[in-house]
Amino acid sequence: MECAICHKKEPSKTRCVNGHYVCSDCHTQGMDSIFGLCLAETSTDPIAIVRKMMDLPFCHMHGPEHHVMVGAALLTAYKNAGGQLELEKALHEIYSRGKKVPGGACGFWGACGAGIGTGQFMAIATASTPLAKEPWGLSNQMTARALDSIGRVGGPRCCKRDSFLAILSAIDFTREHLGVEMTRTLPVCSYSSRNNQCIGKRCPFSAVNHKKPRVAFLCVHNSCRSQMAEALGKKLAGDVFESFSAGTEPGARINPDAVRLMKQVHGIDMEQTQHNKPLSDLPAVDIVVTMGCNVQCPTFPCSHREDWGLDDPSGSEDSAFLSVMAQIEKKVLDLKHRIQTGELSGKASL
Repeated sequence: MECAICHKKEPSKTRCVNGHYVCSDCHTQGMDSIFGLCLAETSTDPIAIVRKMMDLPFCHMHGPEHHVMVGAALLTAYKNAGGQLELEKALHEIYSRGKKVPGGACGFWGACGAGIGTGQFMAIATASTPLAKEPWGLSNQMTARALDSIGRVGGPRCCKRDSFLAILSAIDFTREHLGVEMTRTLPVCSYSSRNNQCIGKRCPFSAVNHKKPRVAFLCVHNSCRSQMAEALGKKLAGDVFESFSAGTEPGARINPDAVRLMKQVHGIDMEQTQHNKPLSDLPAVDIVVTMGCNVQCPTFPCSHREDWGLDDPSGSEDSAFLSVMAQIEKKVLDLKHRIQTGELSGKASL
């Protein structure tokens, strides 16, 4: 076949439905840019790292570059999460190994290159060789788990979907067998418009399958703690869940000290964006969070409920408000993390 970019001719069986062929060299041209990205990266989330790679100019919708990118993202996150390895050396090794897996391996070899990339990551992280015992076994088990995850979804291939599935499998496997905890987030696909073979709702990362859960923050008067929680939920976790608040006996206005301090600390003017509400004004929600003070709403339906046990700072000094505000900020971020990782009851995870 003749490469549509460089016009080099070489034996291959892999081309698009329109008959175009792109050689591996052209697909991976510019891939050295991932080394700079990885060496400067501080994240422990390999999904976030690989998405940055996917946004680089060299990366196509599909192609063998993903075979290297999966391993590189995992090695980088593993190192940042406390894994012991020399990252620059490891990145050169994953590039050397990954680029040898050709495009179309998922169909012609029966082994997706992204899945193989997780085994290469594990082999490098554990210094595996053909004569090793435990590292050899772990590397093969890692590849098997990733390929099983990819295979269960079914084809046709999508290099973005298969990369995400492979990485999520590797995060879990690494935690179980190496004790290194990388950050685990479920991506929502933003590439479907570029994929003529997108499987739509069948894809676990399709946007239609990932509606944000709704969280209701409840207290008695809906004037202080629950209002601050709603505001901080929108600011700090709006990408993960929708925030609402209400009270069992709502007051006439939001606590002016809470309004003043939220504006001062977080730049949020709650009087402009929120108001006191009864429970009857809430939409159907997935999660209910009560603030404390024995707030009772046993008939309010939800899939998960928890109480944060926060003291009501109303009538107290600013320091009490600031302390509660800091606790709410911490708890909102923790709730965001638990939703992302699927830890909450009633929430599915991959």
